[in-house]
Amino acid sequence: MVEVRQARFFIAVAEELHFGRAADRLHMSQPPLSQAILQLERQLGTTLLIRSSRTVLLTEAGRMFLEQCRLLVGASERAREVAEQASAGLAGILRIGAVTSVFSEVLPQILRRFRESRPLVELHVQEIDTHHGRDALLRRELDVAVIRQAVTGRQLNSVPLRRDHFVLAMPEGHRLAGTDGPVDLSDYRDDSWVWLPRPISPDYHDELVAACRQAGFSPEAHHFANSIHSQLAMVECGLGVTLVPKSSVARQSRGLVWRELRDRIDLVELSVVSRAGGEEPLVDHFISCSRPDGPM
Repeated sequence: MVEVRQARFFIAVAEELHFGRAADRLHMSQPPLSQAILQLERQLGTTLLIRSSRTVLLTEAGRMFLEQCRLLVGASERAREVAEQASAGLAGILRIGAVTSVFSEVLPQILRRFRESRPLVELHVQEIDTHHGRDALLRRELDVAVIRQAVTGRQLNSVPLRRDHFVLAMPEGHRLAGTDGPVDLSDYRDDSWVWLPRPISPDYHDELVAACRQAGFSPEAHHFANSIHSQLAMVECGLGVTLVPKSSVARQSRGLVWRELRDRIDLVELSVVSRAGGEEPLVDHFISCSRPDGPM
């Protein structure tokens, strides 16, 4: 196998057609260079150069070998550049997971900042639930997750983004849709509820249950969704009411009505979560882009 070092030696000699000038170009003495080229010819089993006391000429094999040496050195240079860019967090692949609600509000701004400052980085983004996001980080299936997370433990780091809170979403034709201002959650105890099963999102499900119990009732869950987006779609169909983060309905303009709760129920803080320990420049830069004063 021809080494990159040997290819560099041969390129210098083939382009200079003079061992002395080639040695000067390589910042080495001539005898070791001559020996290296002889060793290369023995290794290949062919003559690459015709030498005389006055001239050095390329054989046909030498001319063809020169082209391949240039490709080899070029590939080596590109590999070095890619490694340096990746080490500096300027290139590579970043795998991002995010809960449904952040795709419409928080994530677009973060991704815009990231793309503008790291155009060579390839982004792989997927929708996840908070619980699955934590597991995917620990299994190294994701590099960073934008999830509802406050406490992470020793294996994960969490950088807070903001807090959110529940609002009540109901169909436009609901009997209380015309109510102005904050509402009491207990007024909806007898309604049909659109629910999120616990296996889909344990944290989110438990927050829904805790909110209703705090209001003094257990909801009648007649309809089940697999995401917050689906919850809202089912409410729009007139199937029932539900609780969702305000960020999920802030831009909702038709099909449903949402109201603030008189007794506000805060949700777990929305955070950027990553693995603890070790240097991950792309993750660090993503976190930087998530801050209000991050790269523009």
